[in-house]
Amino acid sequence: MKTVRVGAAQGFYGDSIDGAMANAKYGQVDYLAFDCLAELTMAILAKDKEKDPNAGFTRDIGPAMKALLPYIKEKNIKILTNAGGLNPEAAQTAVLQAAQQLGMSDVKVAVVQGDDLLPHLGDFLQEGIHFQDLATDAPFTESLHEKLMFANAYIGARPLVDALKQGADIVISGRTTDTAQFLAPLIYEFGWSEEEWDRLASGVFMGHLLECSAQSTGGNFNGEWQEIEGFEKIGYPIAEVYENGDFIVSKIEQCGGLVNKETVKEQMLYEIHDPSAYVTPDVIMDITHVQLEEVGLNQVKVTGVKGKEKPNDLKVVMGYENGYMGQVLFGYSWPDALKKAKIADQIIRKQLESKEIRLDEVRTDYIGYNSLHGPLSSDVDESINEIYLRMVVKTTDKRKIDSFRRLFPPLALNGPPSMAYMGNLPTRQLIGMWSSLIPREKVENMIQISLKEV
Repeated sequence: MKTVRVGAAQGFYGDSIDGAMANAKYGQVDYLAFDCLAELTMAILAKDKEKDPNAGFTRDIGPAMKALLPYIKEKNIKILTNAGGLNPEAAQTAVLQAAQQLGMSDVKVAVVQGDDLLPHLGDFLQEGIHFQDLATDAPFTESLHEKLMFANAYIGARPLVDALKQGADIVISGRTTDTAQFLAPLIYEFGWSEEEWDRLASGVFMGHLLECSAQSTGGNFNGEWQEIEGFEKIGYPIAEVYENGDFIVSKIEQCGGLVNKETVKEQMLYEIHDPSAYVTPDVIMDITHVQLEEVGLNQVKVTGVKGKEKPNDLKVVMGYENGYMGQVLFGYSWPDALKKAKIADQIIRKQLESKEIRLDEVRTDYIGYNSLHGPLSSDVDESINEIYLRMVVKTTDKRKIDSFRRLFPPLALNGPPSMAYMGNLPTRQLIGMWSSLIPREKVENMIQISLKEV
């Protein structure tokens, strides 16, 4: 039975390229798939593009392609990535430049576009698409429309398949689903039809297990993580997929990490809201009957994935200007470190009130005590060596952040003893998130593929 080998290459913007290079060099893979985007990443790229119209894509795509292109040509590996973000054509240019700098020719780079809805929202609203918020049912307003920085639909694997059919060696897209890059090679190689729901769902599940780089190979593992060897050279997962949709997750022996049922299970449930109905543009996935079998060292076979008919709508994620965040970090040492920090917090809050510095929100975290566990934190030992106080404020008036920050330096002499001042962290523009739905045909009718060759 024919098989296709797909290797994980990146789990987020800024992830290490080492695992991808190792998979390309030793993994005998046919495809490398990158998942570079998250809602936070879209916000980062929106800020980049606001400063520079030629930006808006993940800037590590150039160095990544320089590192991988020699393997791509030598071993005939194809690459799929959503590193295009908000500017796929600029990402395509960066890849073509990388190939030219390496003196390569006959490299075909495709761009898939059509997910960017921002220029078309006015027309959609006139057509009666309301874009109410998925979480709250709040109405989409004109003021929100005016503050939008981006609005992108999640597209599926089919346009990426079309790019592969056109002969692309590298396929660059914008806001696809996390799993689309992994599913597309299987549809292309096996010729799966649009209604082979079980096989499509299995391909989506394979992508889900591979999309977060080393999270299926022991990274970020909550089990017996102390026993995992080789974190400094941890490998990314590889899936060998059969035509019926079954697949084996593994890693190369030259890299560290671990693949067993426990590491796979942890990634299996990651970001899954409903195991019986994981909605994607290509299929609704059901993993309630999945079977995992360890068939060898660092090899787990996956069977039993079921699929249901794809949804009529696509999800849209929008980002809008939502004020500014200012933060200050400072700490206190033993004795009574936590008590000192709590008194400092009270001082600042009273000064904000007395000086009538009105802020939309003020948050305090005690690093070393409750900054991660919040209300679940247990009481600290009075002998704790140090506590750092992080105060964060939100406001629509950027000038108020400067007034807030000026309250802190005097605490060194005018507050509790043994203060360690870390200084001001940069003011950040906040981007609010708005999720909605749109009939899929409205997006799919706009999708375009362009191919360029070195």
